[in-house]
Amino acid sequence: MRFVRRAYNFWYALKGLEIAWREEFNFKVHVVFAVAAPLLGWYLGISKTEFLIVILLIGLVMTAEIFNTALEELCDKFQPEHDPHIAKIKDLAAAAVLVSSIAALIVGLAIYLPYFSAWIPLEVVDGV
Repeated sequence: MRFVRRAYNFWYALKGLEIAWREEFNFKVHVVFAVAAPLLGWYLGISKTEFLIVILLIGLVMTAEIFNTALEELCDKFQPEHDPHIAKIKDLAAAAVLVSSIAALIVGLAIYLPYFSAWIPLEVVDGV
């Protein structure tokens, strides 16, 4: 019986991912980056530690986006009309997504840029 209950919990979580995918454009954007970033890391040969940091940050951003979506749904359910307090709550939740995305971008640049700089010659060629 406990296994069945746990299986249902997993099913509900997958249903939540499906809802986020179906209803939230921003979630789709995050999924594109969540697929592209590890593939780019694999292609560039980033270290195992760097790869795990990328995965952790992807999880952070996507979790923030899902919480933001859930909070917006909850606010809309209980206060469909415009309310300044609800607007403030939604703005704060969106800010959490923005902060986590900016942090992920900064760390991502710190990880990936050294690998790209290996392709770009730093010396200037005379006469060209």
